[in-house]
Amino acid sequence: MKASAVAPSNIAFIKYWGKKDEVLRLPENGSISMNLSNLLTTTTVEFNSKFSEDEITINDQKEPNEGSRAIKHLDRIRKLANINQKAKVVTTNNFPTGTGLSSSASGFAALTVAGSKAAGLNLTEKELSILARQGSGSACRSIPNGFVQWLDGNTSETSYAVSLYPEDYWEIADVVAVVSKNKKEVSTTDGQKLVNSSPFFKVRLANIKNKIDLIKKYLKEKDFTAFGELLEAEALELHAIMLTSKPSLIYLLPGSLKIMHLVKKWRAEGLEVYFTVNTGQDIHLIVQKKDVKALVQKLATIEEVSKTIINTPSKGAHLTQDHLF
Repeated sequence: MKASAVAPSNIAFIKYWGKKDEVLRLPENGSISMNLSNLLTTTTVEFNSKFSEDEITINDQKEPNEGSRAIKHLDRIRKLANINQKAKVVTTNNFPTGTGLSSSASGFAALTVAGSKAAGLNLTEKELSILARQGSGSACRSIPNGFVQWLDGNTSETSYAVSLYPEDYWEIADVVAVVSKNKKEVSTTDGQKLVNSSPFFKVRLANIKNKIDLIKKYLKEKDFTAFGELLEAEALELHAIMLTSKPSLIYLLPGSLKIMHLVKKWRAEGLEVYFTVNTGQDIHLIVQKKDVKALVQKLATIEEVSKTIINTPSKGAHLTQDHLF
């Protein structure tokens, strides 16, 4: 059987960093995120007895099967569906991969939705989120719609994502400034293994529940200024943990830092914009929808910015009839 799905990447406002269980990808803390309308992965999966081995093609490049996280995820789906057929998987991203734009989140969310359907499963949103999390932690947040909370849990059944508000709840935007399309040197998965080597990590964990409560309050009230100030401080805190890990994780590039400085300058001049950044170099700029045009015009003058991607809040992963093969 064949099925296809489209899934958005997401940007975390309050981020997760570190796992309490590496195999199940249970996070050290919960997180709050927003799905992104123009950072999308489309995936087609077919299980068929005529296939002698799994075949994974990502952005027109055939992936090696040895050590493949995608094939491990197909194995999870096969186990749930009680089938042993091999699969053909074709995936495309409409944005740079491995630069901190959470391509693994959209990728594993799309693979989960398409793969489970192709295997004959009809999973609930909660079940899809739990399954997606095992492929890539943040993929669980790309399953529900709009503004999302990933619930902290100590078991696989209690760690999943839920929608707080639909995609049309708040007229804000995420404008991505791409400063490099090169893949980061240390993957997010490997970077997270270093969390406990930072002397500040325990302090972060002690304060994280309060931050989640605060960001939910600001979301509910649509208090853009308080919301922006908190998400910007959270991004800086996350990178402080990375910078003080052993060995240190330095994901930011000169172009990243330049934009962060400029955001503060633009704010002082009257354009209310806030930055956040994941484990990578590309910067997410959060603005109200009415200010998108002014922001894009400013970004167009910066030499280091090769591309801008305008995102509004998006629905989560969903099936499509547009198959890739």
